[in-house]
Amino acid sequence: QVQLVESGGGLVQAGESLRLSCAVSGSIASINAWAWYRQVPGKQRELVARLTTTGSTNYADSGKGRFTISRDNAKNTVYLQMNSLKPEDTAVYYCNVDRRWSPRYYWGRGTQVTVSS
Repeated sequence: QVQLVESGGGLVQAGESLRLSCAVSGSIASINAWAWYRQVPGKQRELVARLTTTGSTNYADSGKGRFTISRDNAKNTVYLQMNSLKPEDTAVYYCNVDRRWSPRYYWGRGTQVTVSS
C-alpha cells in the first residue's frame, strides 16, 4: 500500500509560480516512478510530468521549460515546481506512483490549481 497526500495548490495570477508537494508513505521501496497528472472537468486526466527511480524525467509539451518535477528522498516527498503559470494550467493536479507489482498505481486526492488572467 502507498498513501499520497498532495498540497500546495491555490489561486494565482498568470505569470506567477506554485510548488505542489506530494507526501508519499507506505511501501515506498516498491515504487518505479512518480508522476503528476492534471484534469479539468469533461476532459481526460493527462500526464504533466514523470520521474523514475533512475532520475529520468519526461514532461508534457504544455509544461516543458516551465514545470520541474523533483524528489526529496529524506522527506519522501515529490514536488512539481510550476513557473510562468497560464490560465490553461487551471486544473486539479494529482500525484501518482507506479509500482513494480500489483496494485501498480496509486493516486492522491488531488489539489486544485487556478490561474487567473
